[in-house]
Amino acid sequence: MTEPDYDLCVAVNYYAPYVSGLTEVARVVAEGLAARGWRVAVVAARHDRALPLRETRNGVHVYRCPVLATIGRGMVSPSFTGTVRRVARRSRLLHLHLPMLEAGAITALPLPVPVVSTYHIDLWLPPSLVNRAATAAVKVSSALTLARSASVVVNSEDQARHSELWPKLAARPVVPIAAPCLDRDGGAPTRRETPGLHVGFLGRMVPDKGLEYLIEAFAGIPDPDARLLLGGDYATVAGGSVIDMVRAAAARDPRIRILGLLRGKEINDFYASIDVFALPSVAESFGIAQAEAMMCGIPSVTTDLPGGRYPVLATELGRIVPPRDPDALRAALLEVAGWDADVRAGGAKRARDEFGVAGCLDRYAALFTTLAPGLAH
Repeated sequence: MTEPDYDLCVAVNYYAPYVSGLTEVARVVAEGLAARGWRVAVVAARHDRALPLRETRNGVHVYRCPVLATIGRGMVSPSFTGTVRRVARRSRLLHLHLPMLEAGAITALPLPVPVVSTYHIDLWLPPSLVNRAATAAVKVSSALTLARSASVVVNSEDQARHSELWPKLAARPVVPIAAPCLDRDGGAPTRRETPGLHVGFLGRMVPDKGLEYLIEAFAGIPDPDARLLLGGDYATVAGGSVIDMVRAAAARDPRIRILGLLRGKEINDFYASIDVFALPSVAESFGIAQAEAMMCGIPSVTTDLPGGRYPVLATELGRIVPPRDPDALRAALLEVAGWDADVRAGGAKRARDEFGVAGCLDRYAALFTTLAPGLAH
């Protein structure tokens, strides 16, 4: 029998250098396993025409499929399904990142390799007729794919049990593996301007992050030395950003800082500059940035959403508030900002133990090798 070209084929719509929580999970797991000696291929749509169709990034072979059009967050890439199936046949295992519209077509005909699906979140899009149709189509595709998967990975049992697709998930072997989070400790407080409270948010500036509620909450803090640091991409996010609203708020309140997309050491310095992290989402499956903040000893205030609240529940380093409630958000931010160093250190240790990259890679590797024994490394 011919030896496969790859141990693992990863299929994901958006891949690096695009930045989102889902993309980061795919990237960190792919690159982490490649660093351990696995032969890994990633198939993605070419979201930016300036990117090459083929390249090797940090040991991972990346196949990008041309995009004919973009509709909201979705990309029309006719060759994507066929390319995933072709590369999967040359691999020992296929790893899909859902939700993905094409997943149902990818798995419609049997493949000669096991399929593992990581189900990140029920798709949430701003209300519109087109978005309702897209959400329904993705839900059907995800349901069909889950039924065809040998195993399903979720960020947490909390996320899975509250999913619209829980009946489909419950019918498959479900394995909770928290998203891999980088240890960002040791940065310099380069973004800190005053002795006042510094609140931070890091993530895509899109409608589902609920930034308007954070801005309203911060506006009710009267201290002129307080600062709200808003980091994250708004220029290249799929489906459009809320940067116009954020800029208007910053024009009204000179204490707000718009930092843009941060990478590498800039992220470490961001965490070193804040007293408390805020994740005011109206849709969220985990929140890698909040878990990384916790690993640095920064408490997080997040909304009471299945999956999104899990890092706070697991570490007790933060507070959970109702979505779309600026008053509750403000009160929690002020409370946790006063927590002492011992509380923060204890929460940081729990976060590192629970969410570190090495543990995540160990869990994925164990699952994959169980399903495809030839993967043993």
